[in-house]
Amino acid sequence: MNSEFAESIHQITQDKGISNDLVQKVVEEFLLAAYKKTFGTSDNAVVKFQEDGGEVGIYAKKIIVDNDDLYDPVGEIELNEARALNEEANIGDEILVEINPKDFDRQAVYTAKQRAKQYLRDIQKDTLYSEFSDKVNEVIIGYYQRERNGNIYVDLGRTEGVLPRKNQSPRETYAPGSRIKSLIQEVRKTPSGLQIVLSRRDPEFVKKLFELEVPEIYEQIILIQKIVREAGYRTKVAVRSVKEDVDPIGACVGLKGVRIQAVMKELEGERIDILRWDPDPKTFIQNALSPAQVTQVVLLDESRHQALVVVPESQLSLAIGKQGLNVKLANRLCDWSIDVKTEEQFAEMDLSREAREAAHGLFRDEEEAEDGVITQIAELEGVSERVVEILTQHGIVLIETLLNMSRNDLNKIDGITAQDVENLMKVIDENVEIVEEDPGTSDIDYSSQDDVEYEEEFECPECGHPVQINMTQCPNCGVGLSFEIEDEESEEK
Repeated sequence: MNSEFAESIHQITQDKGISNDLVQKVVEEFLLAAYKKTFGTSDNAVVKFQEDGGEVGIYAKKIIVDNDDLYDPVGEIELNEARALNEEANIGDEILVEINPKDFDRQAVYTAKQRAKQYLRDIQKDTLYSEFSDKVNEVIIGYYQRERNGNIYVDLGRTEGVLPRKNQSPRETYAPGSRIKSLIQEVRKTPSGLQIVLSRRDPEFVKKLFELEVPEIYEQIILIQKIVREAGYRTKVAVRSVKEDVDPIGACVGLKGVRIQAVMKELEGERIDILRWDPDPKTFIQNALSPAQVTQVVLLDESRHQALVVVPESQLSLAIGKQGLNVKLANRLCDWSIDVKTEEQFAEMDLSREAREAAHGLFRDEEEAEDGVITQIAELEGVSERVVEILTQHGIVLIETLLNMSRNDLNKIDGITAQDVENLMKVIDENVEIVEEDPGTSDIDYSSQDDVEYEEEFECPECGHPVQINMTQCPNCGVGLSFEIEDEESEEK
């Protein structure tokens, strides 16, 4: 068979991205099917490829019989005809007789051709799926091919991807033939073929762009702890360094801002804030509101992740951001509900005693620290570094915070096992002494009837644990508590 057929095989391997072995297998199946359709059997058919893949041929294996004893023309050949092919042929020998594909039945060729095409499509789909499924969450470069219903189809070379409207940045516009860098978000098989879903809106896309521009991120010297994005408008990236001598923010910004400018250019000028991640929620919240200057951060309710941030009057609009975008992204980045107030507004607020103490750092003063008073969980002996790190990541740093949590609250924390909870309770029982305030030094006047009722104990309606009227939640099960106090006059009425 001439080399045109082999050239077609080579072209398929280039265009379809299918290995030469698989294509040869398809060709073999095609020729055998056509042979069988023409001659009724393919048991004696042999397909041969040259070592370099240059040519391919199909042969019929026939037994040499006497000139007058021919019974099966498909499996037998007369001696005279065999010797025309090979002078040394003898009766009883086997000989390969090349078959010209042009001798195949036309319907047989058409049927085999359709089967071969379908087989090739299936192989191509499987090959491409295997290739691109390994590239999910990686960046790829393609070219604008066409647009339909707002969805853009991108030429990726051997196949095409789709950039849905919902995955496009509102800041960007595209023109036919323009270069498009995007993230492979999903790869799936469909009846019509392989579908590769692309995205330029996913926060992971920004992360991959930084990996391309910042070697320290690619080498995991600097870690992107979390990233939140309002595509087309603003992105906040929290980073930390695993090496003390490497500045994570400086490395991401680059000399004269060259690195971050490259990322912003790819995002068509979208603003990017690089900030330092910190395990302490107060510090992290303050960093998350950058570039605004924060006076102080008040953790109103650690269990519910509610915080109050105080800023100077001149920084209020900067902290909130245009259309509230800065504080909105800070909320998502820190996973805290952040309320921003000016110093004047904060002074007028009627905060609870606990919140006011938190605002001014009065839970533990310097004098107590000098006396050796332990305030942080990390200072407790017997608590593993792993547990301390997990608790810190969830904003649980102080022993006081831990004491206000129930076993159920601790069991709900990812990474904390039941055994960890038991060990924590044991360490607290052995090392933490809860000192009650001396009534003689308290500001409460116990001579009044109202104050006596204030110290009265009640039971939690959920678990029956003893609670007091000044508690807002049960220390055992964590259920919220609310008390109604009626004075003597209202009772008499």
